[in-house]
Amino acid sequence: MTELHELTAIDLAAAYRRRDTSPREVVDHLLARIEAYSDEVGAFITVTAAAARQAADAATERLRHSPAVAPPLLGVPTAIKDLNQTAGVRTTFGSVVTADTVPRVSDELVLRVERAGLISLGKTNTPEFGSPCYTEPEVAPPARTAYDLARSAGGSSGGAGAAVAAGLLPLAQGSDGGGSIRIPASVCGLVGLKPSRGRVSSAPVYGDVSGLSAAGPLATTVRDAAMLLDAMAGPAIGDPAWAAPLAKGDSFRQHCDRPCERLRIARFSDPPIADGPVHPDVLAGYERATSLLVQLGHRVEDVELGLPGSTVQLFETVWSVGAASWPLPDAAEARLRPLTRWLRERGRAVSGPDFAAALVGMRQVAADVLIRLSPYDAVLSPTLAQPPALVGGLRNDADPAADFAAQKRFTPFTAVWNVTGMPAVSLPLHWTPQGLPVGVMLAGRPGADAQLVRLAAQVEAACTVDGRWPHPQTPFTAAHAAHAAHAAHRS
Repeated sequence: MTELHELTAIDLAAAYRRRDTSPREVVDHLLARIEAYSDEVGAFITVTAAAARQAADAATERLRHSPAVAPPLLGVPTAIKDLNQTAGVRTTFGSVVTADTVPRVSDELVLRVERAGLISLGKTNTPEFGSPCYTEPEVAPPARTAYDLARSAGGSSGGAGAAVAAGLLPLAQGSDGGGSIRIPASVCGLVGLKPSRGRVSSAPVYGDVSGLSAAGPLATTVRDAAMLLDAMAGPAIGDPAWAAPLAKGDSFRQHCDRPCERLRIARFSDPPIADGPVHPDVLAGYERATSLLVQLGHRVEDVELGLPGSTVQLFETVWSVGAASWPLPDAAEARLRPLTRWLRERGRAVSGPDFAAALVGMRQVAADVLIRLSPYDAVLSPTLAQPPALVGGLRNDADPAADFAAQKRFTPFTAVWNVTGMPAVSLPLHWTPQGLPVGVMLAGRPGADAQLVRLAAQVEAACTVDGRWPHPQTPFTAAHAAHAAHAAHRS
């Protein structure tokens, strides 16, 4: 028998309308799992149980009286990354320095998730100010992948990835400034979609002048991810950049059921940033994805991305200034994590003209990449250079420079698409002999999120059985299933 926490968001929405279950029953079930397992996988920083139950009761009543006009995801549980402001809810930004922050306003994407009828169960774990690609903050336990609790769930949306992979949520919101949705997706066996620049509003703060960051979904299926993107997408008045909205009445979810045209797809596996090897298991997944795309009728061609040698320095300059821009009192600096202090020191040492030059240089690199890739409809690469890293395996508090270098070697593929603003998705297409997930990444043309969704859904349909990716059972799931069966037998 399928448990409630094993249902996708689309499954739950359909079950509500059949009255097989209710939002209140599902919310209670998931809150119990969060209480039991969240700390084990490092999923949540703050749980909003009372508000979630109140919202679930309201959704249950609404579905009872007017299911035909209810939003598609009404009553489906989710959560908000703890980098995003949520009015009246503790929002720590992953740091002890800001651990008691309670915003008076919500970010626009939070409001849109609420208006879509989704029910937030709380705030998911994130590293301090979202800087590293692992999630090991002082304010919560480390985020761990359900496939091996000794290994990291990635970052900076590590809590979101951990929660979905462990069956604490059907889907979750994340954000991605250099790979922070796709990294957790890869190491947690999930679908992680970074939309095009301007697809999801960053109102009202507009804190990222570089344009690197984008909010997007983490889910177990492409269709669930598309539905959450539908809930979040669209410009707000005042946004500096807009990706052209879909036609009225159209949706990313609908594109999942439309045929994907034959595409010309570029591919590369040489890391565009950082020197370091690509693990054989990663390359095996990449080759498997290539073969699948060819079988589906697409034309796949090798390309040399060939970024200028200055690209990494430009990105690091912009990233460091972004870290330094968090408004903190001088007395707080000593309480920050070593990596955060190191990044902020680097950022403060950058002059205004040098920062402007880095932004211009990064824009020029992006333009060159976009021009060279313009003949192609999509681009295939590994998501990461390695399988999931051990908790603490990348972190180096004694030498933050070595920490940052290790992160670059681990994730040398993702940041390119933040620089260009192109949409990109990590898909759970491969598994190591030890049963660890390995993501494969597809990027699309700027603004062509719908085409990328169609391609991802086509790949998903070719790989899934009964609509589900053939994941090996996680040791986490197996252990807790056995525990639950034993408890039921004893009772």
